[in-house]
Amino acid sequence: MFTICWSQFYTTSDAHSSNFLLRVQCAAFCCPVHISNPNPEETGATKTTDPYRNKSRSDWLKSAEGTMGCVGSKEEHEPQGKETGIDELQNRIQTAHYVKDPTAGNSSKASKMPSNSSAGESIAMALFDYEAIHDGDLGFKKGEKLKILEEMGEWWRAMLISTGQEGYIPSNYVAKDTLEVEDWFFKGVSRKDAERQLLAQGNKVGSYMIRDSETSKGSYSLSVRDSDVQHSVKHYKIRTLDNGGFYISPRITFITLQELVNHYKKQGDGLCQTLTSPCLSPKPDKPWEKDAWEIPRSSLKLDKKLGQGQFGEVWMATYNKHTKVAVKTMKPGTMSVEAFMGEANLMKTLQHDKLVRLHAVVSKEEPIYIITEYMEKGSLLDFLKSDEGNRVQLPKLIDFSAQIAEGMAYIEQRNYIHRDLRAANILVNKALVCKIADFGLARIIEDNEYTAREGAKFPIKWTAPEAINYGSFTIKSDVWSFGVLLMEIITYGRTPYPGQTNPEVIRFLEKNNRMQRIESCPRELYDIMLECWKNKPEERPTFDYLQSVLEDFYTATESQYQQQP
Repeated sequence: MFTICWSQFYTTSDAHSSNFLLRVQCAAFCCPVHISNPNPEETGATKTTDPYRNKSRSDWLKSAEGTMGCVGSKEEHEPQGKETGIDELQNRIQTAHYVKDPTAGNSSKASKMPSNSSAGESIAMALFDYEAIHDGDLGFKKGEKLKILEEMGEWWRAMLISTGQEGYIPSNYVAKDTLEVEDWFFKGVSRKDAERQLLAQGNKVGSYMIRDSETSKGSYSLSVRDSDVQHSVKHYKIRTLDNGGFYISPRITFITLQELVNHYKKQGDGLCQTLTSPCLSPKPDKPWEKDAWEIPRSSLKLDKKLGQGQFGEVWMATYNKHTKVAVKTMKPGTMSVEAFMGEANLMKTLQHDKLVRLHAVVSKEEPIYIITEYMEKGSLLDFLKSDEGNRVQLPKLIDFSAQIAEGMAYIEQRNYIHRDLRAANILVNKALVCKIADFGLARIIEDNEYTAREGAKFPIKWTAPEAINYGSFTIKSDVWSFGVLLMEIITYGRTPYPGQTNPEVIRFLEKNNRMQRIESCPRELYDIMLECWKNKPEERPTFDYLQSVLEDFYTATESQYQQQP
């Protein structure tokens, strides 16, 4: 009933040192379990009103006093994929090498942008070079134009206008709207993500982006990196004129956004900084190969063993000689192939940029292989303990917390639960993006030490009292675990309840005691932990609320947008 943890060892280069660091990394197998029509009586829970249940994140964000107003951190996420469990697997074709991705057809089509062709054709421009690496792919160069023939999920069928060649292209490598081809335009980026990107390494004072407004559909916002002590990012609303023009300050207007950018590149004219260069935009990850779900074992080359755990091994591997992945191998007998495939198909439907992506499986025969995206810096726990992690300052620690809350808010929205949320089960990539390792295998593991609450592998120190005592796992028990995870983060990976054994922790909690605040922990952050550790599950906050509070930890009492210059 619980999760698999395998230690992974990664050798990574410290960004601030020439020394190579050997870091212990945990890739966790965490359990998102779908809940259909939960019945409180069945779990012994009390039917009590949840004070946070009907609170959306926007309800918790304050409005600014100034004329520029204040906007929420992020719009509500739309469900991605099915809301309910998938049907049982059909009989698998034993002779097939590749089996179709179970989420193909579930993914939303890309939003239709205004066509730039008078004939009504859908024309896109390449934002990056793409080299065809799969059968049926269409390669192209940055700046080339393509006619979109069919939109389906992450891969679109298109024709290269210059040659007439047809094939599949990664949808995140092209843009259909003329504004999207501008280096400074970032479509669909939230205010918080704009701050993360502008403060990332490589950007300097005056770096900027224009992005979609989160609160006013069809409007835009300008985000600029400032030179103040906090190296903060300032945000400006771009308002629209009735005739289609744009302005930040009403004393000067522009016909196009390009004119607006060019003006503020010449002079700050009231902005915090003169605009210098667009925010760096790294080439996005290529989508996983179309329809490659059940893949042949021969398509994988296991390059480096990263770790070994109770249930198998973890490898860095190469898929089809071109894509770096992580491969988890399951010891024979750990679970039935049928149970695994049923769960894996369900796991595949959970897709969010704060969840580790499940790419494919090898399940025709044992050992079962699970193929996921590769996370360069390994587990958050071991990153925090490393030299690089020890240099991370409080604002970034808060940001790690907000990222995890965002991923859990998605799981909450999809009516899943995690069951083993802790720093060892969060993975970190080279851009310091935290992702929840979300492999729902715990329900089908056959191991008494893993499934019994008194077993040695049971994570007592992270588990809510009702889950310890009654086996009642809900999204609210995940919230309790999140509070413990916050303490792990603020203490740079210290084990919770230091010096106490598991039985001592149980007795400690039965007396209504809680971990004490450490000196370096802000009082406001500790208050959030205490909210997560409420005795009654229904009194604990939602992850949606936790995300909004943590994202606005430093800005909740000030205007998120600057006054008109």
